[in-house]
Amino acid sequence: MKRVGLLGGVFDPPHDGHLKLAWLAWEHLRLDELRFLPSFISPHKHNSAAAPEVRLYMLREMLADTPFSVDTVELELRKVSYTVNTLETLKKLEPDAAWILVMGSDQAADFAGWRNSGRILELASVSVAERPDAQAAGSFKNTAKWMDASGLSNIMFPRVRNEWSGVPGELVFLPSTDLDLASSQIRERIADGEGPVGLCEQVKHVILKEKLYR
Repeated sequence: MKRVGLLGGVFDPPHDGHLKLAWLAWEHLRLDELRFLPSFISPHKHNSAAAPEVRLYMLREMLADTPFSVDTVELELRKVSYTVNTLETLKKLEPDAAWILVMGSDQAADFAGWRNSGRILELASVSVAERPDAQAAGSFKNTAKWMDASGLSNIMFPRVRNEWSGVPGELVFLPSTDLDLASSQIRERIADGEGPVGLCEQVKHVILKEKLYR
């Protein structure tokens, strides 16, 4: 069975924090593939500064020299990108694959409130890396406390694993990303005329070429 990691987001713009998270998953989850999933319309961030095709362009530029790929399933669905719908679509397309979501602790803190989170866990597992700026920072040392605060304890606590077995419904903790980066802060710096931080040269070139975030 093919083991596939899915790292979703708006990627507006994609930055070093996204890439560090991908490498952590690649190194710790024994994946055959890791795919970035750019959303068409995020259910959490309905407005994107850059158009979907431009975000896709930047993402492909960032990943050009990595083992990672881009899956455009959410862009092709052309509607609000609910993870449960994405997984249902992928399951139909690739029924023999095993899926694990890759996310930072800021995303995971709200996971219990995602649309049909129970069904998500029937289709995939979840891996979480702590972000230095997350509200849950430091509390991963007390897994039960963090999961209770995030609302995950009722649906996932019995299935916390040190390693992903390949079956759905498991929660695996990854090391911290150690990078305090957010796309919104990068956009603000560019809008204020400051030099962007945490971006590869290829993405900087696209931003300059397309005159983004100004």
